Amino acid sequence: MSEFLPASRVTRIKASASVAAAARVRELKAEGVQIIDLTVGEPDFDTPEHIKAAAKEAITNGETKYTSVTGTPQLQAAILDKIERDAGHRYGSNQLTIGGGAKQVLYVALMASLNEGDEVIVPAPYWVSYPDMVLANDGTPVIVACGEDVGFKLTPDALREAITPKTTWLILNAPSNPTGAVYTREELQALAEVLEQHPHVFILTDEIYDEIHFGDGRVTSLVTAAPALKDRILLVNGVSKAYAMTGWRLGYGVGPAPLVAAMNKLQSQTSSCPSSISQAAAVAALNGDQAFVRDSVEVYRKRRDAAVEGLNAIEGLSVAPAEGAFYAYVNCSGVIGKTTPDGTVIENDQDFTLYLLDAARVAVIQGSAYGLGPYFRISFATSLETINAGVDSIRDAVNALT
Repeated sequence: MSEFLPASRVTRIKASASVAAAARVRELKAEGVQIIDLTVGEPDFDTPEHIKAAAKEAITNGETKYTSVTGTPQLQAAILDKIERDAGHRYGSNQLTIGGGAKQVLYVALMASLNEGDEVIVPAPYWVSYPDMVLANDGTPVIVACGEDVGFKLTPDALREAITPKTTWLILNAPSNPTGAVYTREELQALAEVLEQHPHVFILTDEIYDEIHFGDGRVTSLVTAAPALKDRILLVNGVSKAYAMTGWRLGYGVGPAPLVAAMNKLQSQTSSCPSSISQAAAVAALNGDQAFVRDSVEVYRKRRDAAVEGLNAIEGLSVAPAEGAFYAYVNCSGVIGKTTPDGTVIENDQDFTLYLLDAARVAVIQGSAYGLGPYFRISFATSLETINAGVDSIRDAVNALT
C-alpha cells in the first residue's frame, strides 16, 4: 500500500497554536483534570435570542437551500449598510464577498492574490494564523516586530523598511488579537502616507473585533482614515465576536471588485455559499437591536480591569489595559531565568506557560506563538470568577519560583 504524503502546503505550516491550546485543555478536562481556561478566543455569552429566533424562522420557512455565492439579497444589504454606517463608504454588491467565517475570507483573499515568492507584511504580535495562511498560499510572510514601546503597533518607519518590490499585502488587525491594540486616525493616516508611495501594496484590514472597543466612539477603519486607498483595501469582518456567533461561521469582506470577483470564483468551487440559516441569523444580528453588543462590551471592560489589576500586582509580570478585543498580552520577562520547585529553569515564555499548566492548572498561550516574546496571552471572554481564580493561581505559581 502506498504511503500518503501530504502536499508541501500542508507540511510548511503549523497547526494553530490557539486551537491546539484549546484542544489540550479539552483533553485534560476529559481526563478529569480541573483546568482554569484562559485561552478561549470566543465570547462566553450565548447568541442573543432574537438572532436565534431568526434562524429558527428561516428553518420553518424552508430557507434551507443553496444561496448565491455572495449570499442572500437581505444579507448583502445588511452588510453593505453596516459598512456604510461604520466606515463611511458605500460599496456595491460586486465588491462584496461572504464566507464561512472571517477566517475563510482571509484565506481565500490570499489564495486569490498570492503567487510564489510574493511577500506579505505581518506586524507582530499577530494572530497566529496569518503567517501560516501566507505560507499555505505560496507567499512569504515578512514579520515586523512591533514592541511594547510602540504600543504593539506598526510604525511608518517600520512599514517603509519592510516594503519591497515583492510586497503584495500588508495585514492590519485592530483591535488586535492578541494585544487589543487600536490605531488612532492619525496613526492610520501616517501609515497611509507610506502606502501611497507604494501603489503595488494592497492592505488587508481584519476588523473582526471592531465592536469591542473600550475607548470613546468607534474604532477608525483604514478606509475611513485614508479614503484614497479604498481601491487597495480589503476590509474583513464578521458576526462571530460581537454577537457571540462563533459557531455560526459567517464572515464577509468588501474591497476592489477585481479581487472580490477572483475570491468569489474560488468560493464557487469550494463551499459554494455559507449556510443559509447562518445568513438569516446574521441579518438579524446586523439589522437588529444592538443593546447586546453595548452591554457585553461593558462586561468585558470590568473583566479586563480585574485581570489587569490582578496581574500587575504579581511581581515579574506586567500588562497594559487592552483598548479593544478581549485579550491581555502579559509581559513575563521578569520570570525568565527563574527556577521552578522541581528545578526546571524558565528559559522562555513557552516554558512559563507549560509551568502554569502543570503547576497551577491555568491554561494560557505563549507569546512566541504570536511572534513576540516573552509574553503570554489570556482571554477575558470568561467569567470574573474564572479570571480571579486564574490570577490567584498564577500568583501562587510565580511566588513558588526562585
